[in-house]
Amino acid sequence: MKQILSFAIIAILFAACKNRDADNNDSTTGTTLNTIAPPANLNYNIVASYPHDTSSYTQGLIWQNNTLYESTGLEGESRLMKVDIKSGKAEHSISIDPSLFGEGITMLNNKIYELTWQNNVVFVYDAKTFKKIKEFRWDHEGWGITHNGKELIISTGDSNLYFVDPQTFKLLRIVGVSDNNGPVGDLNELEFINGSVFANIYTTDYIVRIDPSTGHITGKIDLSGLLEKSGKHVNKEGNLVLNGIAYDSAKNSIYITGKKWPLLYEMKLN
Repeated sequence: MKQILSFAIIAILFAACKNRDADNNDSTTGTTLNTIAPPANLNYNIVASYPHDTSSYTQGLIWQNNTLYESTGLEGESRLMKVDIKSGKAEHSISIDPSLFGEGITMLNNKIYELTWQNNVVFVYDAKTFKKIKEFRWDHEGWGITHNGKELIISTGDSNLYFVDPQTFKLLRIVGVSDNNGPVGDLNELEFINGSVFANIYTTDYIVRIDPSTGHITGKIDLSGLLEKSGKHVNKEGNLVLNGIAYDSAKNSIYITGKKWPLLYEMKLN
């Protein structure tokens, strides 16, 4: 009986040590999260505004070759467009199958990649003609897409960035996105700017700046009241929220808009 009791006591002590070790590991993980610096508040100036088509449920926005490209969503309304920035009107436009819900776009090596939301298909077009070149399967939701010059970077509405081979659409790696409070989800439209990924946070007035190597959010832009300051209004309850980021490297300007917003803004960070 004494031997049995001795073994029981040793087992209890061993389990207690393991629990303390687990607690210490959890504490270390928490400390690591807490060592992420809070995102810097990024100040901005609006330097110009342009008309934006209020029928466009904006999903993707890019500036390439001195030209604005836009993709829109909703079944039966999803389009890929080349847009005249001064008038807000489409110079060239194609519609996708009305059963599909278009999402973000990016341009790499003279090809435009367009996501769909829950349809698990990605379209690749010739950037000049909008002729479809190929399709890929994507086994996740499609939200936003950008690239770092070599890899496509995709958001799916969660708190991850997915890095993908543009030739095969093979998933290369996943980077979790977090700030000093933990994981940050609802990552939507994306744009790669000077080594960082900028992302709309869906249903909010925030754009965040993400270090793509660590996933840490290093900055935040608060665009609250932007339309109201311009004397414009949209029904935010209809999810007509801020969405769309495009970068003009020649002017160091960022273009932003929202779903069915009446204006496209040209913004510079201070």
